Amino acid sequence: MTRFLCLLGLLTPFAAIRAEEPQVDPYDQSKVELEKEPPPDFKGKRILIVAGRQSHGPGDHEFFAGSAILMNLLKQTDGVFPIMARDGWPKNEKLFEKADCIVLYMDGGGGHPAIKAERMQLIQKQMERGAGWVNLHYAVEYPVKAGDRDVAGPVKGWMGGYYERDYSINPHWDANIRSLPKHPITRGVKPFTLRDEWYYGMRWIEDMKGVTPILQAIPPEGTRRTEHTKLRKGEIETMAWAFERKPSDRSKEVGRSFGFTGGHFHRNWADENFRRVVVNAILWCAKVEVSETGAPVKFDPADLNKNLDKKGKGEFKPILPPEPPKK
Repeated sequence: MTRFLCLLGLLTPFAAIRAEEPQVDPYDQSKVELEKEPPPDFKGKRILIVAGRQSHGPGDHEFFAGSAILMNLLKQTDGVFPIMARDGWPKNEKLFEKADCIVLYMDGGGGHPAIKAERMQLIQKQMERGAGWVNLHYAVEYPVKAGDRDVAGPVKGWMGGYYERDYSINPHWDANIRSLPKHPITRGVKPFTLRDEWYYGMRWIEDMKGVTPILQAIPPEGTRRTEHTKLRKGEIETMAWAFERKPSDRSKEVGRSFGFTGGHFHRNWADENFRRVVVNAILWCAKVEVSETGAPVKFDPADLNKNLDKKGKGEFKPILPPEPPKK
């Protein structure tokens, strides 16, 4: 009996600790406020983040959870109000009209939610009034045409470049970003190495006018699997870029855009440099002054396992932050 009581004494504290731990459903997305606008007297910048529909396997293309993380990161900058929509397009399209920056984090290609004719017209109006335009990961891929309509032309005008199927390439690789240009987007960002599905070989606007490469690295030669990328053997490639849209006959406003090809692996939001370059870019595109030390991007790694899409009936496996590169 005495031995039993001693064992019970050893086990009870552990059991008590487990009982006190909050039980968080990783797939509960109900606490994320959607399409919530700021109060009428708000004078700051509105950031519209549009998360795509469920895509890929667990831990990949977690558009909803990643967008929720972005919301929390942007809230750390005074005078910024992020608004999130889901499933590829806002229910309230009027949110586009007041957004200082529009962020798309979703599947692209032929199923890109933005390529419907009426939606492209809506986006064009926002570009003409000078709204910021940010495309993350798969969202940078557009078809050359949708039906009889030209898509590539307007997209190059919006973003300076885009991923084109059979021209660009999308391998998984460790990008060793050894140096960074001097630009508001790179403030507080240090050189880093991170594995992701870093696209490269973009289809650029003529002479890359207005384009500033932000993240560049030399990919492994074995990843060059399109004719265009094979011709660039040994050359440095651009995986993220800034673009300054010039005034035109239809618009007197100067606009800013950012293309970012990373974001396949949800775990990469745990990397501080990864977070900061994206947040800095969104602020820059919204014409917010970026601090010399970069935007605040405080983060709890536990957030990697919240607001996930339920992509199967298997047992939940926690998403862990990326391991530091081996030296």
